[in-house]
Formats: sequence, structure tokens, C-alpha cells
Amino acid sequence: MTPRKTWVWRETVHRDGPTPAARPVTRVAVAVAIANPCVGTQASDLSVLEALGPQLAERYLPEAIALLPGPAVAYGKAAIVGTLGEVEHAAAVLHPRLGKPMRALIGGGAALIPSTAKVAAMGARIDVPLSHKDDAWHFDELDTLTLGFEDAPRADEILVILVLSDGGRPAPRIDAGRTAI
Repeated sequence: MTPRKTWVWRETVHRDGPTPAARPVTRVAVAVAIANPCVGTQASDLSVLEALGPQLAERYLPEAIALLPGPAVAYGKAAIVGTLGEVEHAAAVLHPRLGKPMRALIGGGAALIPSTAKVAAMGARIDVPLSHKDDAWHFDELDTLTLGFEDAPRADEILVILVLSDGGRPAPRIDAGRTAI
């Protein structure tokens, strides 16, 4: 797998509207535009795409981890399939095998990694859901990061996005720190 292009994106949030952050929250994303080997086929065997998930995590996630000032607390993943592909192509990359190496690299992750996928044209944006890595019911980390890149995915590509955060929403005030009953 040789990507056409990679992006690494980092933001640190100090304020959410008029409310100062409880502490600065840093979110990091790595996005990779890869050729979709299943374009134009009706393949029922998507194992070639399934194999890409762990490769992407192992190759690109360490760079994202290095940009976080603290340990990863929340995570999420997403994919946009170019218009010649199918949403199932994104599912094959994101679900069966990507999670295990992602969890290993961040040192844990008992909760499911939230994800989303869609088929869209180049330049489309996607809302990447984030949640706490160990407790999906920990409300402070339920968040969304919207990303898109002007030249991806091309019609025959898949844009895969992995996101990590060292905290939750910048100024949580709805039962902050409380878990669901």
C-alpha cells in the first residue's frame, strides 16, 4: 500500500465560545488517501481492504500519538469512499482489523471505536465521532471532529481518517465526569 497523500492535523482548543476550557484539549487526526483496489468489481471477498486497516494504524498512528501532549483519552475513525466505490469498502477497512493495533498503540481502549463512513465526491467533509477509549458512556468525551480535504478522495480512492484526543469537550457541563446509569 502506497498512499497518494497523507495529512496530519492538530488543534488545541482553549475556549469553546465564551467559556474557557477546563484545560486545553488537543485533537490530532491523520488522514490517508489510498487507492481502492475493489473499484469496478463486485467482489464479495474484501480481505484485501480488511488487511489495509492494521497497516494504516501501525504506519500512521504513531505520528498522531507523538503530537498529543498527554495520553490519548478519546478516539474515533472514519472513511470516505470515492464515488466509484461502495460504503462496504470503508467498512472493510475500518471494522474487522483496524481496532486491535489502534488500541495497542494508545495503550488500551476497552470501548468500541466510534466510526462513520460514506461514499462522496472529492472535497467532501465527514463528522468523525469521538468517545472515551475505555468507557463509551463517559459523556465528557462524546464529541465530533469535522474534517475534509479538497483533493480527496478521488473517485477511485478511500480516504481513511484516524482521530485521537487527550481530553473530551473543552468545557463539559452536563453531568461532567458522570457515567450513565
